[in-house]
Amino acid sequence: MLKYRLIFGTIMIAAFLGLAVFDGYLDGSICQNSTEIFQFKAIIISGLFVILAVVAMFEIRTLFSKTGIKIFLPTSIPITILLGTAWASAQLIIMNNPDISPDKIRLAAYMLFAAVAIWATFLYQALKFGTDNVIKNCSANIFAIFYIGFLAGFILAIRVDFGVWALLMYIFTIKSSDIGAYTAGRLFGKHKFSPSISPGKTWEGMVGAVIFAAIVASLFSHFMYTIPIWTAALFGVAMAFLGQLSDLAESMLKRDAQLKDSSNSVPGFGGILDIIDSLMMPAPIAYAAFCYFTGSI
Repeated sequence: MLKYRLIFGTIMIAAFLGLAVFDGYLDGSICQNSTEIFQFKAIIISGLFVILAVVAMFEIRTLFSKTGIKIFLPTSIPITILLGTAWASAQLIIMNNPDISPDKIRLAAYMLFAAVAIWATFLYQALKFGTDNVIKNCSANIFAIFYIGFLAGFILAIRVDFGVWALLMYIFTIKSSDIGAYTAGRLFGKHKFSPSISPGKTWEGMVGAVIFAAIVASLFSHFMYTIPIWTAALFGVAMAFLGQLSDLAESMLKRDAQLKDSSNSVPGFGGILDIIDSLMMPAPIAYAAFCYFTGSI
């Protein structure tokens, strides 16, 4: 297990880092002196989101099917993609309508796609299953769309509004907390953090998560000037806690489905959901933190 984690973890880190840097190179945001090739920001990261969202939705269908719930892939996948990429795709309208507030355009996009998510879910339920399990099916589909599309969409928002280094700071702070929790838990873990949901998590692991995340966030602040260094450590501490809670949320889904992993597509890690779970729920709060610390609000 550890061998596969090291191998595939290294491959995924290298691949994502390369894609993120290339993404920043394309729109000139990787550094102040780089040349802008495309005005559209986050074109590569948006494409990566689409791929991961499709795979994650298939994994959610597998999880929920174990409890008798049907996920409507023909509606849930495209709406998840629309909602998740709304912040990035809104740039197309913003470019052509400079007199309209970008925030109003983005808000309108979110409201539109959120409404479509609800309407399309109930319409599909009515056409395919009538009144059978309406509450379970519709609630689960709307949850899945917002769980992936809305929450993960803020990761794209960080990339669009604050650049590549802020995105990498967020991703690596969260994932370093995962590594810290795993390492400290294996070495020192004795006191269970949440035995009924995730027996492997310990308070010692949480301490490791906090330390690793605070160090990584501070390093990004020092070398990449993302946010003031005095706030970076606090950012790391907050993201460590929120990342671990986000991981527990997905563990609850797997517990209900009586599955250890969302799938076995990535050796040593499980499925795509098992890799991105800790990134989902903290994303809106991380975006708000970047807004506050950079003076955007």
